[in-house]
Amino acid sequence: MTNTSIGILLLRIFIGLRLMYGVSDNLISWDHMQEFAGFLGKYKFPFPMVSAITSVAVQMIAGFLMLIGWQTKLSAAIIVINFLIAIFMVHFPNGDSIDLMTPALAMLFVSASLFFTGAGKYSIDKV
Repeated sequence: MTNTSIGILLLRIFIGLRLMYGVSDNLISWDHMQEFAGFLGKYKFPFPMVSAITSVAVQMIAGFLMLIGWQTKLSAAIIVINFLIAIFMVHFPNGDSIDLMTPALAMLFVSASLFFTGAGKYSIDKV
């Protein structure tokens, strides 16, 4: 057992659970999904409802896959893209501070780290 493997596992647990928790309200409540679509529409996302459903599905599926450590690099790459879009289309135009961007930046940088490291020893990927 190496400390690196445990560190990567802890990152996967954090990001996987956080991603799934962050979108669970949209899966449980259609009203929340509609609110999210309205939010995306405000920021000129194309097809706001399709964008909302896609973002929620991507985060739930990728979060679960990173949690269990399967297809981790692919899932991490998709989440990197998702949060780059969020940062550039929502946070920057809003003039948000680093403090307000920290949750999105955490998702971005943890996912980028997992993209480069892979899932680690304690995973289905075993890479």
